[in-house]
Formats: sequence, structure tokens, C-alpha cells
Amino acid sequence: MSDAHNEHESAIRTPKQLVAAVIGFFGVTVIGIILLVQFVTADKLTGRGSNSQAPEEVAARIAPVADTGFTLKDANAPKVLQSGEAIYTSTCAACHGSGAAGAPKFGDAGAWTARIAQGYDTLLKHAVEGIRAMPAKGGNPDLDDVEVARAVVYMANKGGAKFKEPEVPAPAAAPAAASAPAASAPAK
Repeated sequence: MSDAHNEHESAIRTPKQLVAAVIGFFGVTVIGIILLVQFVTADKLTGRGSNSQAPEEVAARIAPVADTGFTLKDANAPKVLQSGEAIYTSTCAACHGSGAAGAPKFGDAGAWTARIAQGYDTLLKHAVEGIRAMPAKGGNPDLDDVEVARAVVYMANKGGAKFKEPEVPAPAAAPAAASAPAASAPAK
């Protein structure tokens, strides 16, 4: 036989050597895993500069959402009406600032001329009820009709109109106040 045939033989020649090699391989692997787990879990590691487990950080995360800048409104309180400019900025500017969906751009006299020619009442009706792509009250149902009217006057006047700002209607007298003197009359 030639020596070339002997070159392909392995170092493991007997079944006893094979069993020892397999057990040794698994032993080294298990010891490596144990050492790796100990290395990872030995120290409490936090991210660099992390203060996430501090009591104040935990308290901030579990605080109720309502405590973070939410203001409760009294539903029975008299409504404070906003100016036309404030309504334009908060509601109308989204479309009228860019001319989205065919809305006349703010301050563009050419785009507002035909609409102003229809008259204030028609403009106000379209703003309150909605027209084409514009939803009623510009998509903000919480707006009072007077606020919508102020916004219409503000935008139309910047487009070349000379509309007068609408007057705020006087608050209606409370019906309980009207009946109060009758109830306090002395009984005979």
C-alpha cells in the first residue's frame, strides 16, 4: 500500500477516542456558554447616561396622561369668542394658506374677487354649512357661528373686501333670573 492512503486518516482511530472527542466538544461548548452568561449578567448594565430607573423618571412615565398639560374646560362657563385672525390661524390656514383643494389663498385678491362679489351672507353660509371640499365650519364643529363670521371677514378683507366685523350677540337673560322675583314674593 502507498503512503498516500495513510494521509486521509484522522487522529481518532478508535471508538473510545470518538466518544472522548464528542464529550470534550460538548464540555467546552457548555463551559463557554456558562462563562458568557456570567459575563453578561454579572454587572447591572445601563445605557450610557441612562437614568431610566430613577424614582422620578419612573414616576414621570406612569403619571396619568391628563396631568401632562391637559386643561379641563367648564362646559357651563361662558364661551370666550376668538378673533377672526385666531380662527384663521388655528383652523382655516391649513387650506387657505396653501390653496389646497381649490380654496382661495389668503390675501390673493384675484381668487377672492368672485367670492366677495357673491356677498357677505353667501360667504358666511358657505363657511358655516360647507361647500365642495370645505367641511362645515372648516372642519371644527366647536366654533361658534360668530367666530366663523369673524374668520370670513378677516380672510375676505385681506382679499380686498370691506366687510364689517360682526357684532357679538348679547347673552340671553337666564330664565331662572326672570322667575326669581315672583318666587320671592311673600305669601298671604
